[in-house]
Amino acid sequence: MNSDPRYEGDKYIIRFLLGTGCRIGEALRGWINYFKIGSMKTLCKELDSNIRYRLRMCIWKHWKTPQNRAKNLMKLDVPRWAAYKIAYCGDRYARLTHNGWVQKAISTKKLTSFGLVSMLDYYTERCVTC
Repeated sequence: MNSDPRYEGDKYIIRFLLGTGCRIGEALRGWINYFKIGSMKTLCKELDSNIRYRLRMCIWKHWKTPQNRAKNLMKLDVPRWAAYKIAYCGDRYARLTHNGWVQKAISTKKLTSFGLVSMLDYYTERCVTC
């Protein structure tokens, strides 16, 4: 994400949406429909990846213990050796969510099946100026 001051409000919006029980898909669709006149394709791409990253981090935190993390990773088709290696690693949440196995387990396709709307895809189908 850029350190540009224009994006600071957007980061706040993402933190607000992920911190509350708000339905993210509804909020994103409303936001895209409101701003569809402008050109914000790169912003949508950056925010979309940031949202997926934050959701992976929330899911990882929700699993809490290393035993649960390993068990849930194995349920998501991660090999046993990799699941235990990742689950018992002492790295920070943010670093672990960039791990290839975690990204494979909690993939974009799976997040979409859970109801997450891709901002970039929705923007390109609704955009007036594309």
